[in-house]
Amino acid sequence: MIRAVGLDLVELSRVRGVLARHPERFLTRHFTPDEVRYCRTQRDPVPSLAARFAAKEAFQKCWPQAHGWRDVWVVRDGAAPRLAFARGLAQAMHEQGLQAHLSLSHSRDHAGAVVVLEERPPEP
Repeated sequence: MIRAVGLDLVELSRVRGVLARHPERFLTRHFTPDEVRYCRTQRDPVPSLAARFAAKEAFQKCWPQAHGWRDVWVVRDGAAPRLAFARGLAQAMHEQGLQAHLSLSHSRDHAGAVVVLEERPPEP
């Protein structure tokens, strides 16, 4: 059963502006080293950074408590992205029987993410 849905849309121009003014501070505050490393392998890292930023915002819209920017991050399983969580958040998700589903997208001007929190059936 679906527990919550979160959606976020980010303008690439805003990410470019923040990166121009505070590049290292923005990257280290909002992203894990693996996220930054992956995004820097892209021809233009901004769409990938913006999509990950949107994923973190979309998850926060589903989650009832505040958390840190680096408590949620995007990893890739093959071609599909998924969310990973810091220990406390992962434990809370497990205790509540929740699984997060993630979809990322970007265009020339925007990046977006949708997060769906699904209740898993109890294990026998």
